[in-house]
Amino acid sequence: MKRIWGAVAVGAMMGIAAPVLADVKTGVDAWQQGDYAKAIGEWRPLAQNGDPDAQFNLGQAYKLGRGVQPDLNAAMDWYRKAATQGHLRAEDNLGLLMFQQGDRAGAMPYLQRASVRGEPRAQYIVGTALFNGDLIGKDWVRAYALMTRASTSGLAQATTSLEQMDKYIPEDQRKQGLALAATLEQSEKGGALASASPAPVRPTPSSVRTTELPPSTIGKPVTAPPAPKPVPVKPKPAPQVAVAKPAPQVAVAKPKPTPPAPRPASTVPAPAASGGWRVQLGAFGEEGRARGLWGQLTGKVSGLSAYQPYLVKAGPVTRLQAGPVASSDDASRLCSRIKAAGADCIPKRM
Repeated sequence: MKRIWGAVAVGAMMGIAAPVLADVKTGVDAWQQGDYAKAIGEWRPLAQNGDPDAQFNLGQAYKLGRGVQPDLNAAMDWYRKAATQGHLRAEDNLGLLMFQQGDRAGAMPYLQRASVRGEPRAQYIVGTALFNGDLIGKDWVRAYALMTRASTSGLAQATTSLEQMDKYIPEDQRKQGLALAATLEQSEKGGALASASPAPVRPTPSSVRTTELPPSTIGKPVTAPPAPKPVPVKPKPAPQVAVAKPAPQVAVAKPKPTPPAPRPASTVPAPAASGGWRVQLGAFGEEGRARGLWGQLTGKVSGLSAYQPYLVKAGPVTRLQAGPVASSDDASRLCSRIKAAGADCIPKRM
């Protein structure tokens, strides 16, 4: 399998934190007005005295080169100080920046926690590592779940990787991955994620406000590579993942070839099987949303996981269908169970 890691642009994620400490707020106001030197002057003494929000803000400034010369090592140092005190945004930034700078092993614990909290770029990186068994143990079910969450969040590289994973991960593990993705989504929404941090999480004041920053100007923005062409492979044991160069490019090693397995979601209409009926669960402008709905419904509707999901392309629309269903009556009964779970359902003759 061609390496499916794409490029992950760290950029200026999240914002400048500003709790109700007057000097930190003054710094944020100055930052918003473009007076970066004044902002740094307000934050530095607070950061040196241990304020985690000021430390996080200084990390942002050094990463972007605003008010100071760009210095990624200094940025990581301030992120690390804030993360040690339970500043989760600092921990997320630290892991992504460490990975971008080539410290993949050191970044992985931070990225694993960030992926549980729902950070799409961390989910993409950790999902690929789990698929490879690179730096952490191989786990194709969790890899598929994290890649599905990253794809649903709109990360283009994750969507490309997910399509390639479909060719190698067995159907039963893909179904388990979709169900796990739905569980992760609920956990992210429910906020039951504070325990992911190794340090006590400092309660965030209700009056904290953030300032969205423009994309980082440090380095060229990186976009997802084109989908790789198939490469003939002779049967052999799966190679170990090569050590990546210190750059934001990361890749998935090709696993040992396996016999073709049924895909969990066909991108073209499949030939009608016994009975020639399916049920249609919805139509979406994004394929990731169709996959996410399937993962949710298989955990709610009894017996739905026994059917094959299909992603049927119709121009820009992707229709989610399940089947084959033996008869019109069986399709109607299946739709009744799906509607009871709060989803739309229409029987369709194929």
